[in-house]
Amino acid sequence: MTQRRRRSLALLTSGVLALPLLAGCGAGEDDGGPAAAGQDIATTTRDRVVDGGVLRWAVDNLPNTLNTFQADADAATGRIAGAVLPQLFVMDAKGRPVVNPDYLEKAEVTEREPKQVVLYKLNQQAVWSDGREIGAADFVAQWRALNGKDSAYWTARNAGYERIEKIERGKTDLEVKVTFAKPYADWRSLFSPLYPKQVTGTPEAFNEGARGALKVTAGPFNLGAVDKKAGTVALTRNARWWGRPAKLDTLVLTAVPRAERPAALAAGRLDMAEIDRAGADRIALALRDGGRASGAKGAHGPGTSVTAAQATQSWAVAYGQDESKAAAEQETRRKDAEAVRKYADEQVALRTFTVRKSLEPAYTQLAMNGSSGPLADERVRRAVARALDRKALAEIVLKPLGLPAKPVGSHLALAGQRAYADNSDALGGQDTRAAQALLADAGWRQDGKLTAPLGTKAGPESDKTTPGQDDGKTPSGPGTGNDGLYIVGQDDGKAGDAKAPARAPGDHEDADGEHEEGLPEGRLPHGGVVDADAPDARTGRLSPVLAPAPFAAAQEETLLDQAQAQARAQEEAGTEDQAQDDGKRGPTLDGEESEDDKEPGKASPAPAKQAHTSGSVLAKDGKPLTLRFVLPSGPGSEALRAVGERISQMLRKLGVNTELTKVADESFFKDHIASGQYDLALYSWPATAYPATDARPIFAKPEPAADGSLLVEQNYTRVGTDHIDQLFDQAVGELDEDQSRELMRKADARIWAAAGSVPLYQRPELVAVKPNLVNAGAFGLGAPRFQDIGWKKAAPAKGDEKKK
Repeated sequence: MTQRRRRSLALLTSGVLALPLLAGCGAGEDDGGPAAAGQDIATTTRDRVVDGGVLRWAVDNLPNTLNTFQADADAATGRIAGAVLPQLFVMDAKGRPVVNPDYLEKAEVTEREPKQVVLYKLNQQAVWSDGREIGAADFVAQWRALNGKDSAYWTARNAGYERIEKIERGKTDLEVKVTFAKPYADWRSLFSPLYPKQVTGTPEAFNEGARGALKVTAGPFNLGAVDKKAGTVALTRNARWWGRPAKLDTLVLTAVPRAERPAALAAGRLDMAEIDRAGADRIALALRDGGRASGAKGAHGPGTSVTAAQATQSWAVAYGQDESKAAAEQETRRKDAEAVRKYADEQVALRTFTVRKSLEPAYTQLAMNGSSGPLADERVRRAVARALDRKALAEIVLKPLGLPAKPVGSHLALAGQRAYADNSDALGGQDTRAAQALLADAGWRQDGKLTAPLGTKAGPESDKTTPGQDDGKTPSGPGTGNDGLYIVGQDDGKAGDAKAPARAPGDHEDADGEHEEGLPEGRLPHGGVVDADAPDARTGRLSPVLAPAPFAAAQEETLLDQAQAQARAQEEAGTEDQAQDDGKRGPTLDGEESEDDKEPGKASPAPAKQAHTSGSVLAKDGKPLTLRFVLPSGPGSEALRAVGERISQMLRKLGVNTELTKVADESFFKDHIASGQYDLALYSWPATAYPATDARPIFAKPEPAADGSLLVEQNYTRVGTDHIDQLFDQAVGELDEDQSRELMRKADARIWAAAGSVPLYQRPELVAVKPNLVNAGAFGLGAPRFQDIGWKKAAPAKGDEKKK
């Protein structure tokens, strides 16, 4: 396995990153271009922060393990580790890994030939909570646990550790010398967090001992009580901490589902919580209306949608002569009144909070499954991508929040990071005519003959298939994902109606490794790849994509709905079940027979396929161009659904049908994305400061396994090329940082050209906090400094100032 668990989660809109908060907005033009947004954390000097106090900080759930290197580690695991364990490198405000002086005096590459050598010089005051000095023995134990040679260790990732040849004590006990068998550009990613040898020294301690307790720590906080019944983890100030002492006495991580956080904030259970758009709106309304449930600019809250007529009717029933109905209505009115009072009380309490806003170190992308069907053709994927107005899509989510709505231009970095470069020109911007030309070149035509209903998908998905078996180990739900996840699938060798090429989709390189065919006009040749990260090594069998379900009723304006309405009207009128195409309506549904055509006593013959013209819908080989678009249906995913519906409208202008399928959050990733049961999907991926290591499994070219199945690692779009893999391999072994970044930018350009995924926008980060909480909030792309978080001192009275 080469996956890094903390940087590898597929995210819904409400998902929490299971990685250190990475980049900061505010980078200069010389290192990644201007950043989109800065941190919003009420930065305050330590002398103005109260010594003491408690902070209650929301997490999605209590961690299943305290070992960040295990498969089920999550965001809460990472947050605890950041406060109680050594982090040798932390991310600055520009998303760059920098030496953490609390643990290191310096760390540098001292030799490159014949082998790479990194020398760590430790802070001489750095000790574990049991008084033992942090030293080479801890580095050695962690390396042996994570290098993959001992299968007794249940590790989710080994990236980088497997390249180490040996670790030795330096000239003094404060020096650790690490020699690499192969050059490793991302060496700064190693040993963060660093666990004591008591945890990593044996498989038993690693696998089980660190799941529920950390007896030895070395951070500004210690791990205190874990109360599973109350859903809290207490972190207490570390008396042995040698750095600047933590301002807070106690930091309490409290498990509260996102939908319940406004109520928990109002009830005083939380002081700080990441919230969704609905929660932010409630706080904004509370501030606007002074806590009233109805403001001058409009009513809101329970009961405000009830009309005067409905209220009158309710009163009449509640006090009418039918006693049973009256009793039921009175109980309903009582509950409604209680909900209104509760909401009003919460609004009053929410006035005491403010919302900090920034952009998360994660971007939302449109993923295109290139394993089979129309999207196996690189030209169709490019056409879909070039139909998108990415700025308009970003504005749907970010503009109402007052955040910069600039589309993301890279798959591998975010604005402000040194590796960032907008490589979207390798694919090309929105261009309807270019998209139409690509589809026409791929054989999709308007007014084509249809021999299948409009809802039938082109390619092998139109056949009956059975979903792959789920081993129950794939990630699921918002903010979940399993590092090292390997998806094994059946490959029927088909792409649409054509035989599968010998190379992966999009892999059309010449002898020099450059692409020659199917490129956008006037573009440099590039190849491509796509998608997501997850945790420990898993396998599961994949079947071809399922045939699509019927269109949702909400799609009233689609051509299919028009055809169905036309067919119903003809049936009621007793006409033949064949629609007349007037050039304005879509094709009819075929395969149906009028009752008048049936002879008494005779069984109806199997309906023969009838050819119809597709009208404005593109068709090929008798089938319409219909793509199954899977979206999560749960609360907190409203923005994704709005963006998905807008994309559907954009594609409809091209003559591409999209079948919007809304699925439960818990099955969205596991049953659809990871298993390949989709054509189009929207989900987010965390950014990383180490793209050469962390992004490779996301974009690696799928490879056939020994049993003929397909090994996709985290590349859930199944689009990749040999050339992209080579660029990643070169970058991870290139010790010249400028050269390594340039190789990553080349890889990103080829990923764009292959159009397996299209980055859309950076996710918003909304955090509700008490106004006097400082050095905390929307961290954006920077790492929290736990010891500086606290409550701001009250301003001195004017009389006191004069005395001074």
